[in-house]
Amino acid sequence: MTLPKKVRIVEVGPRDGLQNEKRVIPTAAKILLIEQLVDAGLTYIEAGSFVNPKWVPQMADSAEVFTGISRKPHVTYAALIPNLQGYEKAISVSANEVAIFAAASEAFSQKNINCSINESLQRFEILMAAAQTQKIPVRGYISCVVCCPYSGAVNVKTVATIAKELLAMGCYEISLGDTIGVGTAGPVKNLVETLAQDIPLEKLAVHMHDTYGQALTNIYAALEMGVSVVDSSVAGLGGCPYAAGASGNVATEDLVYLLNGLGIEHGVNLQKLIIAGNNICQTLGKTTGSKAAQALNRHCSDSSI
Repeated sequence: MTLPKKVRIVEVGPRDGLQNEKRVIPTAAKILLIEQLVDAGLTYIEAGSFVNPKWVPQMADSAEVFTGISRKPHVTYAALIPNLQGYEKAISVSANEVAIFAAASEAFSQKNINCSINESLQRFEILMAAAQTQKIPVRGYISCVVCCPYSGAVNVKTVATIAKELLAMGCYEISLGDTIGVGTAGPVKNLVETLAQDIPLEKLAVHMHDTYGQALTNIYAALEMGVSVVDSSVAGLGGCPYAAGASGNVATEDLVYLLNGLGIEHGVNLQKLIIAGNNICQTLGKTTGSKAAQALNRHCSDSSI
């Protein structure tokens, strides 16, 4: 297949990127990050989550983040939610889209949300009914689509079954997550090819973590298969509280650099994006995980000597 002419980037840094950080991040810093990402041209921001703060304390101020940001038209400010209670909290602070999540592994589902895959899907039914009544778009995540940290390789047919169930419930799109970042191009192509037998490609997205340095390669493989929606996290921030050793999602800066080289439209200003990444990393006291940002930061520094 030919590469897509345009890719929609789903920026998950303010949620997926920050949720695993140990130090307390000021709410104002989260708000600034979101506004800088929008200024860089990103039109979909996963701004927070409404899960139990006991399990993900870093997201405890998501309501304050949503009410504090200066909204821009035509930008989606989304929230990750686990249940109807989370949905109601998200809607109360004007999240204009929500995301629900399931796992392709029974072991991961139990560790992550303390229930089976089928039970997790059943929990979403009342939530989905409310969202449809209120005309709130719902995006679906599937974790561990390649491998589970507890039970090993995942059956592609299991992923396909869950994806179809989420779409049947009313999700408009399914994001396929390589949660522990062990996938390689071959299995990713096989995954997309298998799902595409029953699911339109425009309803599929990829969410690739970079633990083994394969995220960009896997994304390119998905692009070759016709996928045109990619999740990413500014500065490569992130990890998973329930998958020890999993590194962050692919860095948005690196994704943009790749898309620039391929001549694929995306609407993001790389320099502004790097500034946003540098700023949040300074707040976190760490170096950006983006290779493109590191290189361009060095280049700017060298040029000023």
